[in-house]
Amino acid sequence: MNRGAPLAARWSRVALTWLPFADAASDELRLPRLLRLSLFQVSVGMTMVLLNGTLNRVMIVELGTPAWLVAGLIALPLLLAPFRVAIGHRSDTHRSVLGWRRVPYIWFGTLMQFGGLAIMPFALLLLGRPETFSLGLAASVLAFLLAGAGLHTTQTAGLALASDLAPADRRPRVVALLYVMLLAGMMLAALVIGAILTDFTPTRLVQVIQGAAVLALFLNIAALWKQETRSAAVASRDTPRPPLAEVWSAFTAQRDTRRLLIAIGLGAAAFAMQDALLEPYGGEVLGLTVGATTGLTGAWALGTLAGFALTARRMNQGADPLRMAGYGITAGIAAFMLVIFAAPFDVPGMLAAGAIGIGFGVGLFSVGTLVAAMALASNGTSGIALGAWGAVQASCAGLAIAIGGVLRDLISSFAVADGLGAAVADRATGYATVYMIEIALLLVTLVVIGPLVGRDRSNADHMQQSRFGLTEFPT
Repeated sequence: MNRGAPLAARWSRVALTWLPFADAASDELRLPRLLRLSLFQVSVGMTMVLLNGTLNRVMIVELGTPAWLVAGLIALPLLLAPFRVAIGHRSDTHRSVLGWRRVPYIWFGTLMQFGGLAIMPFALLLLGRPETFSLGLAASVLAFLLAGAGLHTTQTAGLALASDLAPADRRPRVVALLYVMLLAGMMLAALVIGAILTDFTPTRLVQVIQGAAVLALFLNIAALWKQETRSAAVASRDTPRPPLAEVWSAFTAQRDTRRLLIAIGLGAAAFAMQDALLEPYGGEVLGLTVGATTGLTGAWALGTLAGFALTARRMNQGADPLRMAGYGITAGIAAFMLVIFAAPFDVPGMLAAGAIGIGFGVGLFSVGTLVAAMALASNGTSGIALGAWGAVQASCAGLAIAIGGVLRDLISSFAVADGLGAAVADRATGYATVYMIEIALLLVTLVVIGPLVGRDRSNADHMQQSRFGLTEFPT
């Protein structure tokens, strides 16, 4: 027994060192339960790929849908993003006879997600036929609204549930896990769906989207199964349930909350404005093949994971999450400079390095600001805190994507028509202008977030008390 105890201790240390996310677990939230909970992020990532990526190309190329209509349909879910604050508040104060706060919202979000995806392929096929265009348009609007509402509801309530279950000192690690699972879901869905739809047929489109609907349903059910304990206070009529306006006023009255939300919005807009432009930039300006431009998405994902890894190491040393977000902003500025100079120097490698740098900055900024938002939650208000983060981030990112596309088209057309002079009469001018605007926005974000760094050291103190290292990320 004496020999066995040290051996068991050594094996335990090996598990903590090498198993992904092993040290993110706690007595309150065991590793299998934590990994199962994170499945809702896989579902969200898969739905995001369908709405923003796969259907974008299929509707324009295979179904011949006008680009302006496709852009409008894809933007519909973003109109619901501001309601994440209300969703988070309702999940904080929900009265359920079953004693659950978060589970009903994850469940109804799942049903909306399933319903939207279930009717979506038929709606799109009707949209592609002139004789059924009006019916297809109405059905498509309903499908995108349902899928978007389900996505926002599921993610807001799921993040709030994770915040409820995780101890305060483990929340940054749980955030990292949830982000990695979201990214994993997006990457896996993109690879699988892209491979299946290589030989496009309407029947195959129906099978893929409805298969995704069923998979989302099962993933979310598995994620929420036996996660939230039943509470008599949630079922009681006597439990205080303040209105949204009162809770929001108290939330925003906290020191520096408004400044943090402004920084989140500015940073999200700055990083997202180029989301729809990076691959066209590589193809139109640098002459890259479809495979090469698709690889830019993989480079972005690689950079994002590297950002997670650096966040882990620095938090292990007690770093402030907003300081890490500031490092992400600085990395983003350098990355956009690489992207801009890739065209005049005609060096595709600079574009690839820029894509990695953008992902790296996004990883640092997103995790840092989400951890800071979770730190604002107190006394059961994690729903409204995470809802505010999600609402600001998604709304500003969506608006920035739309503005970036419009600016690229207008400025490129004006430049090619020699409206800006012969020196910049090139399609690259529109892209470069958008990237320079993003750099300016990142500089403004750095100014806004700077005074917040180091003011609240409570999270750093937690990180110094417990290990937070590379074991939180897949090896």
